[in-house]
Amino acid sequence: MSPDLNDLLAFARVAECRSFRQAAQELQITASALSHTLTRMEKKLGMRLLQRTTRSVSLTPAGERLLQSLQPALQEIQGALESLNELRDKPVGRLRLNVPRPAAQLTLAPLMAAWHAAYPEVELEVVSSDALIDIVEQGFDAGLRFGESLQQDMVAIPVGPEVRFVVCASPAYLAEHGIPATPHDLLQHQCIQFRFPSGQRYRWEFQRGQEKMEVATTGALVFDDFYVATRAASDGAGICYTYRGYADELVQQGQLQYVLEDWWPAAERTYLYYPSRRHQSAALRAFIEFMK
Repeated sequence: MSPDLNDLLAFARVAECRSFRQAAQELQITASALSHTLTRMEKKLGMRLLQRTTRSVSLTPAGERLLQSLQPALQEIQGALESLNELRDKPVGRLRLNVPRPAAQLTLAPLMAAWHAAYPEVELEVVSSDALIDIVEQGFDAGLRFGESLQQDMVAIPVGPEVRFVVCASPAYLAEHGIPATPHDLLQHQCIQFRFPSGQRYRWEFQRGQEKMEVATTGALVFDDFYVATRAASDGAGICYTYRGYADELVQQGQLQYVLEDWWPAAERTYLYYPSRRHQSAALRAFIEFMK
């Protein structure tokens, strides 16, 4: 007996998530039930589709071939079902977004109450992560990124206000250690570091007129969250390179002071990006128009 559509959907979700736990949450079943479904499916087919360990899930060659064949068909089915939303007064269903934490906090969060009021029947799931991923492979409908890190073959539209990086420290720190006059002076200071999910540390970028430079600053504090780094700077831990949206209020309160303002890089735009598919869900279309 061949696997049914539910079995195939379950396999595709596990294969795309590379996680029984995450796939089970999305399918709203238990991980043990999902594992049983996949085991039963493999028994029906007479071959192993997934390699399982206590920490990871990967695809066998047979699993890779099946997933590649299934994805276009499942997208067609999903598109046909989503097209029925056009017959409703308002979009319904589920929308998954992958968003860096700063964009989630500074761009999305202020708009979420208005979005929910306009589209209460859409379940919007926002996954905040600074890792660069393939949103299609990971099962997301769209994402938010800065222009320089957009995936290829994506439709992208600018959304939200411009954002820019700034350099700041507490007045107490600057009174004790001095105010840097050039980016190179930062090498003599305690600079709060930002680490990407890859493990690489961010090199601070500067621009004055046509002159651009990067400085590999050093410091004893390393965070993977700009908000946390900004708060540490406001407490006197060192000089911070962060988003202006995190620093402005603390500057107004006198807890932070801007430095090297002539060297701040140009403002950037945040982009909403999504795959150019023939069938686009009504929920995604509504979100695109809302963000515009």
